[in-house]
Amino acid sequence: MARVMTPRIRKAALVAHVVCSVGWLGMVLAFIAMAVMGIVSADEMAVRGTYRVMEQVAWWALVPLAVASLVTGVLQSLGTKWGLFRHYWVVFKLGLTVVATGVLVLYMRTFEYLARVAADPGVGLEAVRNFSPVLHSVAAALVLLVATVLAVYKPRGLTRYGQRKKAPLAA
Repeated sequence: MARVMTPRIRKAALVAHVVCSVGWLGMVLAFIAMAVMGIVSADEMAVRGTYRVMEQVAWWALVPLAVASLVTGVLQSLGTKWGLFRHYWVVFKLGLTVVATGVLVLYMRTFEYLARVAADPGVGLEAVRNFSPVLHSVAAALVLLVATVLAVYKPRGLTRYGQRKKAPLAA
């Protein structure tokens, strides 16, 4: 049988996971607002500053929250009755989180490029504006909302691994 966390440790791990996950979602929602501002603002300094700030905030807050959400989620599942591979909803949520974190890390090159372009006063404002952060932030918010729904509703369904692990307990 898997090692289960004590109630005190389980609650602390759950709080850490929820805080990291909510923080990640909150940052993504803030990025939607910043990305829209970068597209629609008439203030050249605001537009250029938006892309420069997005890169820094992504490295210092968005990426760490995504990684922390992934790590705390894995620890949470390993130390509880849910397990990491016993239930389809956990496996699906893990997959979403791994993909979202991976896409974010890969997308950091785009943030770096956009910040470089925005910092160059020789580049016209229309070349600075970019719809990509809006699109990626909205997609990230949708993925994180699906993960949140899975965590709240916990749809039934054991994986084959989960069925095998459960079978000896029922016998």
